[in-house]
Amino acid sequence: MHFDADKKLEEFIEGKVSKLARVHDDIIGAEIYLRLEKDQNMENKIAEIKIEIPGSSEIFAKKQSKTFEAATDTAVEALRRQLKRFKEKQRGQ
Repeated sequence: MHFDADKKLEEFIEGKVSKLARVHDDIIGAEIYLRLEKDQNMENKIAEIKIEIPGSSEIFAKKQSKTFEAATDTAVEALRRQLKRFKEKQRGQ
């Protein structure tokens, strides 16, 4: 289902994703996809976020919730945990 995100939602998502730089300062870029499932289920909003980091690595999270904001929050939190683990592995090498 196609829809256009409003400016407020875009700013919310950009703000959340940009805070990931506090965890890992070498983020090259991010791709964010919002999807609305045709399912009658109330939790039909999906946020998919892919983060690119040096060394041709990508970190990905996909979360589903009742709102795009909630889905984004949980996806960003999952990415934060993944970035911390990735950074710890780098230090251990």
